[in-house]
Amino acid sequence: MVIKVFLASSSGSTAIKKKQQDVVGFLEALKVDYTQLDIACNEENRMWMRQNVPVDKKPTNGIPLPPQIFNEDSYCGDYDTFFDAKEDNSVYAFLGLPPPPGSKEAEQAAKVLGVENGTPAEEPKADGSVDASAEVPVEERNGDAHGEEEQAADEEEVEGEGEGGEEEDVADEETAGDEALAEEEEEAVEETDEVTEANAQEEDEQEEADEDREEEELRQLEDEEAEVQEDEEEEEEEEEEEDMEETQEEEAE
Repeated sequence: MVIKVFLASSSGSTAIKKKQQDVVGFLEALKVDYTQLDIACNEENRMWMRQNVPVDKKPTNGIPLPPQIFNEDSYCGDYDTFFDAKEDNSVYAFLGLPPPPGSKEAEQAAKVLGVENGTPAEEPKADGSVDASAEVPVEERNGDAHGEEEQAADEEEVEGEGEGGEEEDVADEETAGDEALAEEEEEAVEETDEVTEANAQEEDEQEEADEDREEEELRQLEDEEAEVQEDEEEEEEEEEEEDMEETQEEEAE
C-alpha cells in the first residue's frame, strides 16, 4: 500500500505550505513510505485529486485544497483530520496502516482490545511487583488496625481540646490564603483563555485569507490554460484557412 500526498509545489499561500511541510515531515519521522504528487505542475494529478475527494469532505465551494492524503485510491483525509489523528496517537489508523510493535498507537490498541475482551491488563508498580492489597478484602486489611486507630483517635481528641482555638485561627488564615490563590488562578486562566481565543481567531482569519488566495490562483491558472487552448485552436483554424486558400489558388492556375 502506497500513501499518496497531493501537494502544490508553487502555492503562494504560507498556510498551505506550512501544512504540507507538517504532513511530510511527520510521515518522514514515522518512516512511512509515501509519494508526493504535485497538482500545480500536473493537471492529471489535480483532476484526480478533485474527483476522488468524497463530496461530503469537500469545502462549500467544491474545490479541495492541498494537502490531501490517500492510501492508494482510498481517501484518508486532509490536514485537519491528519492533525487530529496525530494528536490522538492514531496516525497509522488514519492512514489505514498497521501500527508498528512497540509504538504508542499499538499499545493503545492492545489496551482497547483487552478492555473489550473483559480482561484489562493489571498495571505493575514501578519495581515490577503487583499490589497484593488488591486481592485482600477491605474488612481483613482494616480489622487488625481498628483498635489502634480508636486509641489514637482518643488521644488526639484529648490533645485537641487545648489546641482547638489555635487550630481554628490557623485554619481561617489558610482558608483566606486559599481563596486569594484561587482568585488569582481564575484571573490567570481567564487571561490565558482570552489570549488563546484571540490567537485562534487570527489564525482562522489568516487561513481563510490563504484559502481564498489559493482558490484565486487556481482559477487564474485555469483561465490561463483556457486562453492557451483558445489560442491554439485559433492558430489551427488560421492554418487550415491558409491551406485552403493555397489549394484554391493552385486549382485556379
